[in-house]
Amino acid sequence: MKQRISHALEKIGDTSNIQRMTQISGGDINQAYYIQTNEHEYFIKGNSNVSEHFFRVEAKGLKLMKETGAVNVPEVYYYDDPVEGEGVIALEWIQGNKDSNTEEKLGEQLASMHQHFGESHGFDEDTFIGLLPQPNKFYDKWVDYYHECRLVSQFNIAAERGRLPLDRKHLLKKLMERLPEWIDYGAKPSLLHGDLWGGNWMAGKNGSPYLIDPSVLYGDHAFEIAFTELFGGYSDAFYQAYQDNFPLPEHYEDIKEIYQLYYLLVHLNLFGEAYAGSVDRILKHYVG
Repeated sequence: MKQRISHALEKIGDTSNIQRMTQISGGDINQAYYIQTNEHEYFIKGNSNVSEHFFRVEAKGLKLMKETGAVNVPEVYYYDDPVEGEGVIALEWIQGNKDSNTEEKLGEQLASMHQHFGESHGFDEDTFIGLLPQPNKFYDKWVDYYHECRLVSQFNIAAERGRLPLDRKHLLKKLMERLPEWIDYGAKPSLLHGDLWGGNWMAGKNGSPYLIDPSVLYGDHAFEIAFTELFGGYSDAFYQAYQDNFPLPEHYEDIKEIYQLYYLLVHLNLFGEAYAGSVDRILKHYVG
């Protein structure tokens, strides 16, 4: 990694000496480092077992979110296409502490970002959630995108990994067939972060919220908010500020768990049967 980091700094144009290089926590799948040179501070993460566009598509997502002017994201200084699976991305070092207004600002800013709309639902290239691929295409209707690119994708992975006993397989197929009953309501294609669990935002200077580690797409904004509720990490102030600036559909509570199902299937496929009970409960609630 040190060689890859030195290469990245050279590409950035920072040829000063590395004063400090400390490995830090950076998620489940990457090696992450705080780098301090004579000139600058960086957050650099790398991986030796990823697809060639793994870091490029992350940089692309950060750029799209930044261009809205609605949210704060780290500056991208450099990324490379992994050579034989090895690659890094060099980002702005963000450090700060939450204050009493941080989560309210986060809700306002996310609502503003969600009001930047695409022409269609989906994305123009495949992305990742963890190391799992997320196939993407564009669809006129959100329900078609969610069915084909999200639920069918995880269904296929689950089948390959032996995560679908007959009852679960039957109920999941039944829910996918009936999906238009719940989410075919003309949702607009909002720009979404796509992987907004509680660990993918942080506070910077003056308590300003920053979004990190996106897996962007255009889709129903209720899909994003449903995921924030699944594992926690967000306050009442966040949700109130969001709702004040971009109200959720009236039937949000009726569809929330259908959207959470996708992320639970992801966790089932990544981590196994610990998530099976939650998947089965949702399936039985809707089609059991």
